[in-house]
Amino acid sequence: MTPTDPPRYRVHPSPIGDILIVAADDAIVTLHPFDGPLDAEIERVSLQLRVAPVPADEADAAAAASALFEAATTQLDEYFDGARTAFDLPLDWSLVRGFTRAALQAVCDIPYGETAGYGEVAITAGAPRAARAVGTACATTPFSIVVPVHRVVRADGSLGEYGGRPDVKRFLIDLEQRQSAPDETATGLSIPPAPPGAREAWTADE
Repeated sequence: MTPTDPPRYRVHPSPIGDILIVAADDAIVTLHPFDGPLDAEIERVSLQLRVAPVPADEADAAAAASALFEAATTQLDEYFDGARTAFDLPLDWSLVRGFTRAALQAVCDIPYGETAGYGEVAITAGAPRAARAVGTACATTPFSIVVPVHRVVRADGSLGEYGGRPDVKRFLIDLEQRQSAPDETATGLSIPPAPPGAREAWTADE
């Protein structure tokens, strides 16, 4: 990726740690919580983009990206406050190709407050035997939270690593299930929140 203007980034605090948001050409290129030095995370993203992002407030054309960063940070805050169940942000999928993109777009169809297994996502993405590839797609996604890879669990219902931070995955799943529970009871049905993996109807070797 070699945009005319360099990609811009902003770091936004959240209950799961700082989130790095990188945007280029008026779309988000990557959005991830990170655990470690910011310089190391910027270096990792720079290798992916083949250009170093610059802080949003130091870019000459930052005004054009300002609304995008404001929308992203506002929607993240609303999500963590339990006031948002879906994101409405322009995403640049140029770092994602082939089945990885199909898998991640299938992940976007998992309803808020629910989970699905790797095998189920593989079927939705059109490759029923590609459960392992779904796991790889989730592990290497440029987008966390806004593309809810935390909703994808193992066949036995266990969470999986989530980039080595299963505590973050548990936090996000619990957050969503707490918020979705009142909607279920409001219908008059007494249905407890589904445990992780409850929607998994397929055997995935993950």
